[in-house]
Amino acid sequence: MGKIAFIFPGQGAQYTGMGRDFYEKFDRAKEVFAVADKVSGMSMEELIFQENENLHITKYTQVAMLTVELAILRVLKEYGITSDINAGLSLGEYAAVTASGGLSVHDALELVVKRGLFMQEAVPTGGAMTAVMGLDNAQIEEICKQTEGIVTVANYNCPGQTVISGEEVAVAQAAQAMKEAGAKRCMPLNVSGPFHSPMLTNAGKKLAEELAKVEIGEITTPYIANVTADYVRDKADVKDLLERQVFSSVRWQQSVELMIADGVDTFVEIGPKRTLSGFLKKIAPKLQSYHVETVEDVEQLKTVLASAE
Repeated sequence: MGKIAFIFPGQGAQYTGMGRDFYEKFDRAKEVFAVADKVSGMSMEELIFQENENLHITKYTQVAMLTVELAILRVLKEYGITSDINAGLSLGEYAAVTASGGLSVHDALELVVKRGLFMQEAVPTGGAMTAVMGLDNAQIEEICKQTEGIVTVANYNCPGQTVISGEEVAVAQAAQAMKEAGAKRCMPLNVSGPFHSPMLTNAGKKLAEELAKVEIGEITTPYIANVTADYVRDKADVKDLLERQVFSSVRWQQSVELMIADGVDTFVEIGPKRTLSGFLKKIAPKLQSYHVETVEDVEQLKTVLASAE
């Protein structure tokens, strides 16, 4: 077996009841929920395990997702399952930084509470995001440049799937031009803001003020930053990259390609649903990927890794 990468999903994968069995069976997982309760001033048990609309509102979604991801991560460590490299998509990068030693559970959750609020407040109306299917990235980038107004690539997810973000009118115009250029489909996303676009610059500035209050730990395991699709090994780089991530493109496909080039042959997606595993199949269909969403998944992963040693 080559290297193992832990990968963490972002906003959009959440659902009511995610992570419940970890919470009920492991004190280490319950401790993460307790920290999240304290820093957010909310009950994570109520937010995540009881049907409610708040779970799908950005300022609540982000802390809920990170709570579950960090709870599962704690349990994996308890089982002795570790990674060689970490990466996360958008919000998931905070879990990756934590897994790599850069943030404590408390600081990661506290930052994400603020991040979700800042992102939601940054552009209350007038923004949009659209997923573009089946068009070359170079064509997408060129059309964005030629479109009047603010529209840019938000996410390079995988071959054939790219997300654009910006002003509502500009995004719609760019999407129409992309259809005419040969895109198979342009699907507007149900989101509360134009994430990962220049319209979120002010949110990044506010987040930078919060990051300034946090002490970054030594990076004990390299992680890959969304902004650069490159390794972060120096703790001095973390704050700037997390600030820029809010209003910059998420280079997920490029991040995965770098990990593969450097010998990662086993990916473990940690968190709800299988969004990143789906992207991975399109980027590198033959690679092994595992998904940890339940306690049963952990048991299965432990068995698989033990047999590969």
